[in-house]
Amino acid sequence: MKFLYLFLALYCTASIGRSQPVGADSAALPKQPVVIVGGNLIDVETGRVRENVSVLIENETIRKIGKNLPVPPGATVIDAKGKWLLPGLVDSHIHLFQSGGLYTRPDGINLTKYRPYETERQWLRDNMGDLLRRYLACGITTVIDIGGPLYQYPYRDRFNKQYTSPTILLTGPLVSTYQPPAFNIEDSPILKASTPEEARELVRKQLPYKPDFIKIWFLIRGVGKPGEELIPVVQAAIDETHKHGLKLAIHTQELLAAKLGVKYGADFLVHSPEDGIMDDELIGLMKKNNVSFGPTMVVNRGSSRFLADDKTPTAYEFAQANPYVLGTLTDFRHIPEPDMRQRYGTFFNGPAYKARLARIDSIKRINLKNVQAAGLNVVVGTDAGNPGTFHGTSFIDELNAMQAAGLSNAELLKAATINGARVLGKEALFGSLVEGKQASLLILTQNPLERIDAVRSIETVINRGYVTTPARLLPDSPADLAQRQLNAYNARNIDAFLEPYADDVELYDLPDKLIGKGKEAMRKQYSGMFERVKLLHCELVNRIVVGNTVIDHERVTFAADKPPVQAVAIYKIENGKIRKVYFTR
Repeated sequence: MKFLYLFLALYCTASIGRSQPVGADSAALPKQPVVIVGGNLIDVETGRVRENVSVLIENETIRKIGKNLPVPPGATVIDAKGKWLLPGLVDSHIHLFQSGGLYTRPDGINLTKYRPYETERQWLRDNMGDLLRRYLACGITTVIDIGGPLYQYPYRDRFNKQYTSPTILLTGPLVSTYQPPAFNIEDSPILKASTPEEARELVRKQLPYKPDFIKIWFLIRGVGKPGEELIPVVQAAIDETHKHGLKLAIHTQELLAAKLGVKYGADFLVHSPEDGIMDDELIGLMKKNNVSFGPTMVVNRGSSRFLADDKTPTAYEFAQANPYVLGTLTDFRHIPEPDMRQRYGTFFNGPAYKARLARIDSIKRINLKNVQAAGLNVVVGTDAGNPGTFHGTSFIDELNAMQAAGLSNAELLKAATINGARVLGKEALFGSLVEGKQASLLILTQNPLERIDAVRSIETVINRGYVTTPARLLPDSPADLAQRQLNAYNARNIDAFLEPYADDVELYDLPDKLIGKGKEAMRKQYSGMFERVKLLHCELVNRIVVGNTVIDHERVTFAADKPPVQAVAIYKIENGKIRKVYFTR
């Protein structure tokens, strides 16, 4: 019991949800050339495959592609026989100022009294490297950040020098026709322009930071002015952006605003209109002006994952998403405001909301199919960072949703690679496997032209010449393992729950009473409980990490009519797995 008293005394210095840093800064290019031998190279421009080819990489560049290439002395050789070579993926719409968790959009649901927004922002600054490694582990070697606070510019410059980060292309605060009250803060991600001159000035203020582009947030509904009155503001921002040689992205989910924005010169429409079908006039304007289109198919369903009954993460999310962000999926269960929980639950589970989502999904699918048929530059963008749309893992969800609209696998791979490079005129640098381009590519064990989910079958990631694997990019810290099993416990997913444990795991009641041994014994015990106890929920109150030991104070709910049980679980990690667990109440 002395150990338990010490544990309780240390609580004041403990922290929850802090990712452990990985030695990303030490990653370096191989000194010798790299030769990939015998792979099936996918030409994303044509959808054809070049079989049994080799790729010579020197420094950050693809030097030579061909059959039977000579191997330079001392070169690192990667055997890719029977495997598939694909350019690194491009997520053309993310937000690094948002985590994907429950607390990241106070303008949507304000829970700042439980987690102050500055705490959320600081977590994002502290853990940006982790989120970026997750993109790379998911095969995404370039991300386009479609707007955030000015503080992100130095982070872009820092991480673009690291080989364990995808290349980041970003803009700063959104030049907006509306200011959400929750973002009336210092270094806001959204800044309202009320006049044309204010719009120009907001563009000019970003220029010293060398933005990769500029973004407008163009809303008509709810701002108190018709679209025509807002056009001078939008037009001024577009004109000022183009005057400085930059492209402009425009956010709107309204058909009228999309038409007006494209008419006056927007280069990138970052959402599909949700209130109507894109007609021939709009699509014709987009084609004439060479406008790129990112439909963002899945993001509008993200918030319901927290506030409705649609909370179950996929196996891919359990393994690859940031575990602390993923853990907030079930936090709403222990928010101490039952009336609020009931209100949101009733709304998000209600037939009217579900019918609205189904209608929006249908409109998006029709719009995407029409734009694709017109030959426009369609890209894959997730809007990751919004609640429930997780960094890295949401890319496959977006691909699957676009496929449901009727796009072929070849069209999807093109949208996910070279088309993403074209958004900002970078297609000469990356996006396809061509001699002289950046050496960013994936070695897959399955053919994505046959099954789009094969983009997850990543054996090797090469990022600007740096060779790595998903496992090397995302080693589990002791805290990560404890958090991953907690997430699966709350989701009542027995396979994901057992994955962080050693096969011969031992369970004890403190101090040394053995109560279980082995994964199969745990499977029998916990799977029955997961099936029986429908309200099962474990709230992490606090956590201490000491070396390979994780000590969690937990509050466990078993039934609505009984108070939660206070408990302590002590996890001992050996060889990257949870080897022993000690419980006490």
